[in-house]
Amino acid sequence: MAELEVGSEAPAFELEGPEGPIRLADFAGQTLVLYFYPKDDTSGCTKEAIDFSEMLGAFQAAGATILGVSKDSVASHGKFAAKHDLKVALGSDPSGAVVETYGAWVEKSMYGRKYMGIDRSTFLIDGAGKIAGIWRKVKVPGHAAAVLKAAEALKA
Repeated sequence: MAELEVGSEAPAFELEGPEGPIRLADFAGQTLVLYFYPKDDTSGCTKEAIDFSEMLGAFQAAGATILGVSKDSVASHGKFAAKHDLKVALGSDPSGAVVETYGAWVEKSMYGRKYMGIDRSTFLIDGAGKIAGIWRKVKVPGHAAAVLKAAEALKA
């Protein structure tokens, strides 16, 4: 699998959503913020989802939609969204196929133990389906604002 780069075609995907499948094609003609996060209701993932939710109006004004993705189930996403009053859409990738396609399934290390997990990463996809921005190994503070700035620049 080739490394994804800015300017390359965004890989097509299909995720499970509360109302049925969510596909890249559903966002044709609009900007999509596709962000991958490790786990529902963990501190960093909650903060990131809340940050994106709080800025949703500004993203919409920039013509952008936000979609968070993890391997958690649709039911888990529903509980997570309800608990924290999240406004962003959440897609479930239980097989991890989409996570892998976007290069977000990586070896991680905690307390010297190595394991595979989701690398917090974000992709900005333009209305033509091209990758306009990539953030890997995301640190949550300030991230949503940086992505918003890039989304606004696409609209300008």
